[in-house]
Amino acid sequence: MLQYLVRHGQSVSNVEERVQGQEDVALSELGRRQAEEVAAWAASIHAVSPVTEIWTSPLCRARDTAAAIADRIDRPLQIEDDLRELHAGVFQGHLWADLEVLFPEAVASWRSGDVDYRIPGGESRADLAARGRAMLEKLAARDVPSMIVVAHGGILTAALGSLLGPAHPVLAVAAMRPFTKLPALANASLTVLEWPGPVLHRFNDTDHLAAT
Repeated sequence: MLQYLVRHGQSVSNVEERVQGQEDVALSELGRRQAEEVAAWAASIHAVSPVTEIWTSPLCRARDTAAAIADRIDRPLQIEDDLRELHAGVFQGHLWADLEVLFPEAVASWRSGDVDYRIPGGESRADLAARGRAMLEKLAARDVPSMIVVAHGGILTAALGSLLGPAHPVLAVAAMRPFTKLPALANASLTVLEWPGPVLHRFNDTDHLAAT
């Protein structure tokens, strides 16, 4: 079974360099174009080998990206709460540039690399990786040949690191810094897993996007 993992298009908070976490933030104008470009890619593969299901985080930046895909390939959206981004607790809604001033101790602890450190009011890297991995494994157990999963940079990176880190050093490093200002996965990027395994076929592919 193939899982096509898509990070949502650029959001308004991505443009502002603001921490999103589980806040519901809309796509930017560029993000909407990226969603249509991902949808065009999905239509091209669907024409050759039909995609069976589309799963998405309920947060609108992911859901709206997934909706563009669903419109092009005529598949319903299926929403899964556990595909949401990291709950960033007290960091949510603040500019990345302001975090060290507002929450110096929490930022230092987060940047220390302690996977078990929980942002006050939020989650830890370990929480995120466990939730993301469990979700991808749960979806991979479905009796379908392929699916598109639209989610967020932090949770996808953490899940991939947990699943594949030992065999993929780049992912192992990336998994230690999910939910950062510069995530390992670009907006509207494509990563492809094959199950059983999983086997990584593509990672952070943006060839389907126009130069911006």
